[in-house]
Parts: sequence; structure tokens; C-alpha cells
Amino acid sequence: MRRILVGIKRVIDYNVRVRVRPDGTGVVTDGVKMSANPFDSIALEEALRLRERGEADEVVAVSVGPTEAQQQLRDALAMGADRAILVKADAALEPPAVARVLLELARRENPRLVLLGKQAIDDDCNQTGQMLAALWDRPQATSASKIEISGEVARVTREVDAGLETIEVDLPAVCTTDLRLNEPRYIKLPDIMKAKKKPLDVVELAALGVDAAPLVQIVKFDPPPQRQKGVIVKDAAELVAALKQKGLA
Repeated sequence: MRRILVGIKRVIDYNVRVRVRPDGTGVVTDGVKMSANPFDSIALEEALRLRERGEADEVVAVSVGPTEAQQQLRDALAMGADRAILVKADAALEPPAVARVLLELARRENPRLVLLGKQAIDDDCNQTGQMLAALWDRPQATSASKIEISGEVARVTREVDAGLETIEVDLPAVCTTDLRLNEPRYIKLPDIMKAKKKPLDVVELAALGVDAAPLVQIVKFDPPPQRQKGVIVKDAAELVAALKQKGLA
């Protein structure tokens, strides 16, 4: 079966203002709206479009996280994914551990393509896709703005500093998606109801035999410094004088 595996990460919604806890041990999540990582929603939309074009037979959404991540997987099923898998992990995992989890799932599911968002908006690591490709020993195409599949080859267009770069990778492969690839579809109420009947399997992290021990110790979280109030100047001369006073000119 021509299967596409899509990673979905549960993150604080991009419309929510993130606040650091008073003790600096993390960010406030209690009562905060959580959503699927926007880049992952783009990856899922692309997988659905590939299936609609006849380039895939099944789309499987995968998440690594707490039990609450089932909500984001249900949203993925409502968008159109055929089934979902939650690898239950109570603590947040670092990219190397997530890549190893995805590797085990790839070995079990034998996907034709693994689609991931190029980065998550909570940590901005941009590492998991590359690590998975290395562990899986398969080609990778990152920051895709266009994906075309022909036979056993994926033709991927990437946005780079000099313009557009087009590469071809043999399948199976790992591909990470950029913002301009597509615009995810809206979820309709009938699809939400249908999603409740679609299969969502929960797998314990320990059952995969993955070493998820952290490699980095986070000492403290600090909010960014508050911006100083702006100053209105009458003319260019006053602006230059103000800059000199601050040692900036």
C-alpha cells in the first residue's frame, strides 16, 4: 500500500500570547488553547492532496505526546487522514528522541513518504526531519514549497536564498514542508463527526523500545525584555541627536 506518514505536534496555538511561569520553570499551559503545529497542518494538507491525485492510498497521522494530543489527531482525522497513531509520552521529547520514535513507526508502517513540518513553533528546532532521514538512511527534501511525485521519485521545489531549487529524491523519503506549499483546508462539522469513528491507536513509548532520555538540560526560562516606549522626533537632526545620545550614531 502506498502510505504517507504525517507528523502532528501539539503546541500552544499561534494566536495565544506565550507567558513564562513566575518561577521560570517553563511556559504557562493551564487553560491555554492548544493546536496542531501550523507547519504540520501544511504537511497533512499536502498528504491529502497527494492521495486525492492518486499518488497515495492511505494517510496516517502520528503524534508523540501526552494523552491530550488525541484532540489534535482527531482534528487530523477530520481533515481527512485515514487513521492516527499516538505514541504516548508524558514528558516533552527532544528532536533526537522524536526522530527515533518516527523511525520505529516507519519500520512498522513502511510508508512511501514521511511528511513533517519543517519546524515547530514552540521550539523552532528544525531538526526532526533531518534526523529521521539520517536514522532511516533515506533521502530527504527540506523546506518544500512544491511536491510532485512521479513513479518512485519525488520532485521537490525548495525556496533558498538565491531563488528556487528543485531536487529529485528516490522514494521512500522524508520531506519537510514550508509555509508556501499550500493552505490547509477548513474542517467541517460533518467531518468532525465522521472522525470519531476513524481508528486512533495509542502506543506507549516504552513499547517501542526508544531511548528518550534528554540530552539537554534546560536551566531556566526567561521572557524577552520589554520594549522601551518609542520617541517622536520633529526632524532628522533631532533623530540624529537622539541616536548619538544613546551611542548608536
